[in-house]
Amino acid sequence: MSQSESASYHLKNLIILSLCQALFFSGRTLTFFAAALVAIAMLGDNLIFATAPVTAMLVGTSVATLPASFLMRAWGRRWGFALGSVIGFSGALIAAQAVAMDNFGLFNFGIFLSGLYGGFAQQYRFAAAEVAPAHLKEKNVSIVIAMSVLGAFVGPETALMAKDWIAGTAFQGTFYVLAGFYALSAVIIQFVRIPKLTEDEIEDSGRPLREIMKSPTFIIAVIAALFGYVVMNFLMVVTPLTMETLKTVVFTHENIKLVIQWHVVGMFLPGFVTGHLIKKFGVVRIIATGAAILLASVLVALHGLTFIHFLISLILLGVGWNFTFTGGTLLVTEVHSPAERAKVQGTNDFLLFTGLAISSLMAGSVYHYLGWAWVNYAMLPAILVILFSALWLRSLRRKQQAVMQTNSQ
Repeated sequence: MSQSESASYHLKNLIILSLCQALFFSGRTLTFFAAALVAIAMLGDNLIFATAPVTAMLVGTSVATLPASFLMRAWGRRWGFALGSVIGFSGALIAAQAVAMDNFGLFNFGIFLSGLYGGFAQQYRFAAAEVAPAHLKEKNVSIVIAMSVLGAFVGPETALMAKDWIAGTAFQGTFYVLAGFYALSAVIIQFVRIPKLTEDEIEDSGRPLREIMKSPTFIIAVIAALFGYVVMNFLMVVTPLTMETLKTVVFTHENIKLVIQWHVVGMFLPGFVTGHLIKKFGVVRIIATGAAILLASVLVALHGLTFIHFLISLILLGVGWNFTFTGGTLLVTEVHSPAERAKVQGTNDFLLFTGLAISSLMAGSVYHYLGWAWVNYAMLPAILVILFSALWLRSLRRKQQAVMQTNSQ
């Protein structure tokens, strides 16, 4: 393959993976936005389980992470991604029907099936690293993640646009749109070309998973991505509920939509430069910076309950998440060989989305019993864990560099 052919090959794969990521997260933001409002309509004043649909989605993602990784190891990335899209499509159709039936249990089941696709789609970022030349790996990963910024506008806008498509059944049309997003992903991914593992790589299981998980790099990768995601998810899923149910301030669905949109912009727009920042300053510094931004988000949220407070807090929340999640993703790619990637990536995402599912369900209960302020206070320990663990890894790496320099003299 010539240099120009190689560049064209990598660019084509990057564009396809980026488009699929954009469609996936458009569906994700649509679900975050619409599911909370559907839950409020179905449950009335008892909001203990108002975050159950989002929790069901995250449980689905968690359940699918390991099977998705091993299916892609055996079948290849393309067919694995396509299967996940079809499963998500089926779940979205069930959710649409459940809205028409006013059946909260069936709605959660449909969202769960839709969430299974997330276990596959979360691998787009890892696939981007695999097809990139070594010197472009950081940029490829951050660009694919950054393309989710389209979801900031496509998801909430289509959720409201399709809300009344079916007369007398609010939001049923929204979940038909969700099904369309996932069906389109199944078609687009057919054009990607990612080499399958060789027979030798498939037969080679690599190091034991327990040995890899003891690596400080893997530990901090999980902490950065998991705790950063937990903080982001905990506050994001409760924000629409808080704005919808506040008695002292009246927020419209347009207000709520804008906050969620700009939050998602904060999550993904920095991705166009995060790879460059990581290359320049190092992944550990970016993770620590992300933790500091998450802390700023909580402080703003605790300062007031106006539209501006929600908006600024959620934007900062998104930026902090981007730094911690992208940093964690790149740390994971440092610790495994091609033969080990299925079990390492699958385990990483299983831990990540299991923690997210638990935190999502807890968020509704904390909000119902303790209120918005304590939702924020509860996240402070997690933010400090990210910060101090990043500083610990930085200290370890400095000691290793000092030892290497001493040995080389």
